[in-house]
Amino acid sequence: MTDLYLARHAEALPDESGLTDRGRDQAARLGQRLKEIPFTTIHHSPLPRAVQTARLLNHQAPLQASEEAGDHIPYVPLRNELPTDSADYYLDFLHQATPEELAQGPHIAERAVARFTGPSTSNHELLITHNFLIAWLVRDALDAPPWRWLTLNHSNCGLTVIRYTPNRPAALLMFNDESHLPAGIPS
Repeated sequence: MTDLYLARHAEALPDESGLTDRGRDQAARLGQRLKEIPFTTIHHSPLPRAVQTARLLNHQAPLQASEEAGDHIPYVPLRNELPTDSADYYLDFLHQATPEELAQGPHIAERAVARFTGPSTSNHELLITHNFLIAWLVRDALDAPPWRWLTLNHSNCGLTVIRYTPNRPAALLMFNDESHLPAGIPS
C-alpha cells in the first residue's frame, strides 16, 4: 500500500520567482504537519515556487526535482465533452496557453501518472506540485472523465492524500485539507 501525499506549492510572488512571506509561513506549517511521516523521497516541480516550498518543509527525506511534477495542462477537452453552459469559459481559459504547452502537457501528465500513482515499494510519497497536476491525479484516482480536472481547485499548501493498494481502486483519503494553515485567510 502506498499513500501519495500531494501539496500545491506555497503562495508565490507575482512573478513566480519565489514565495511571499505568507508562502514561507504556509510551507513551514505544512512541514510541521508532515514531520512525523517517513517519506522516502519528496518529489517536487523544478519551478522556483515548488523548489522553495519543498526546501522549507525541513524534512529529512531527500528532495528530487521532476519534470513530471511541473506546471502543465494535462488535458484539453473537445467542446462536446464539456457542459454546454461552461464550455466557452473552459476553452477560453485553456487557449491562453501556447500551442506547444497544449500539445506537450498531456504527454507529461501521462508520464506523471505512470511515475507517481499506484502501489510502490515506498509506503509514503510526497509530491510538491501545482494545482493542475493535483487535479489530474485526483481525477485519475476517481476514474472521472478527463475534462473534470478543470473543476478541481487546490489551495496553496493544501494537502491531498490518495491511497494505492494492490488489486483495489485508488482511494481519495483527503482533499485540499488546510487544517494546518491559519483559519479565515483564503490561500
